[in-house]
Amino acid sequence: MSLAAASAIALAAAADRAFGEPPTRFHPVAWLGRLVEWLDASVPDTRLAGVGIAAGTPTGFGLALAGVVLAGAAAARVTVGSGDGVTATVLAAAALFVCSSHRMLLAVTRDVVALSASDVEEARGELRALAGRDASDLSPAHVRSAAVESAAENLADGLVAPLMGFAVGALAAGGLGLATVEGLSVAAGVAGWVKAVNTLDSMLGYRHRIAGWAPARLDDAVMWLPARASAVLLLAVGRLTPQQHGRRRGSLRAVWPSVRRAAGVPASPNSGWPMASIGAVLDCQLEKPGAYSLHADRPLPTVEVAQAGVRVVSRAGLLGIGTASVVVAGIGRAVPRLGGSGVVPA
Repeated sequence: MSLAAASAIALAAAADRAFGEPPTRFHPVAWLGRLVEWLDASVPDTRLAGVGIAAGTPTGFGLALAGVVLAGAAAARVTVGSGDGVTATVLAAAALFVCSSHRMLLAVTRDVVALSASDVEEARGELRALAGRDASDLSPAHVRSAAVESAAENLADGLVAPLMGFAVGALAAGGLGLATVEGLSVAAGVAGWVKAVNTLDSMLGYRHRIAGWAPARLDDAVMWLPARASAVLLLAVGRLTPQQHGRRRGSLRAVWPSVRRAAGVPASPNSGWPMASIGAVLDCQLEKPGAYSLHADRPLPTVEVAQAGVRVVSRAGLLGIGTASVVVAGIGRAVPRLGGSGVVPA
């Protein structure tokens, strides 16, 4: 099962690089968004309603994706007589693909950064696809800051979180002794659950909504580890990136205290970590006027610095994908030895 799960991660990453995202009308997360909009308009704005939405919606979405993997594998077994493992791998990869987003967000970020130097009004308009802030009065430098911040935060939300969910699900299934098909369905289901939690927070987790309290708190808990893992990925990639004057950056241990201080500035317990890390890597200030300023003693990003930030986020995503594949394959194959039973299917 471990090799099948690692293969699914690789296939999902390849699909993201090749296609970006499915058309909206065929995108399960877009369907989820429409369901959340309906719930938002239909249920009372109470804390109890929010708890119900936070408990039921991600669970239902995760079970739906897991069910697709199981049903597809069963259909292959009935119609062909074999190939259920391959079918489950492809369907699990498809589930992870629709639950994660990397290439498209990076492309939008590149466009915003380029437009900030040539057409700031259009850049402000394009920024709305990345950040929910009011961009009408942002300077070109602040537009670039918002784009870089969003790229780093979206690394955690859009890629690392569902990827970690998939890996944890695969490893847990292997530890429980589940066969390949069932294990891949669990992995797909956990990735879907994580994606739904994040979607709920982005749509309902606002301070002025009573029902948004539970989705927001659940997202805070779920994103705690992915946000910090994303920070480590960004710093690791940045460590290998020369500064403009050719000198290598300091060690992760040396940079971490300043990142930790800056990460605590935004109100969110998680979003500050990837933002503070990309700011440290780029040696620039990241500021949301009237809300926070990270690394305030440094200049706001130039076009060149912001473009470098997009490259760092892209490479950090690739590093995360590679790391998850290796961990799933390595630890997954070691689980039978650790358990001493040797009964877990490979």
